[in-house]
Amino acid sequence: MNKRTLIRKIVARLTEELQVCFRAANASRAEAKHEQNKAEDKYDTRGLEASYLARGQSRQAAEIESAIAEFEKLAVRKFGNGEAIDPGALVELETGGEHSFYFIGPRAGSMEVVHEKREILVITPQSPLGEQLIGKKQGDQPQLTFGGAKQATRIVSVE
Repeated sequence: MNKRTLIRKIVARLTEELQVCFRAANASRAEAKHEQNKAEDKYDTRGLEASYLARGQSRQAAEIESAIAEFEKLAVRKFGNGEAIDPGALVELETGGEHSFYFIGPRAGSMEVVHEKREILVITPQSPLGEQLIGKKQGDQPQLTFGGAKQATRIVSVE
């Protein structure tokens, strides 16, 4: 599987999210400054609420920018047989006869990307599943916790 292309797809999705965030933050800023949102009395907080929203959206944009930077500098490497799962690994798990794919990324956990006709979920080493996978190897059969329940799992591949 071409991980460089996968990372480009992740960065493209993050870039799309960043554009949406910028538009939302700009709209909230404009709303906060609009003449109709000037406080009519001490209990009128429309303008203040819009400015809080704009600030939060700006913080979210900064987070996305940081995630893009981290993915762009992420080293693309092929994990050899017997190498432990670490950031940059593409992991295939088999749980109850079903196969699922996870990319261990530096950020942007829970983003789903379709790559080479497979749905791949981006997880971070800090996520509950990421914490359980880090250090494991291809062929390991750990009992992983999914939604509070332990399940027998097999690590099919680590790329």
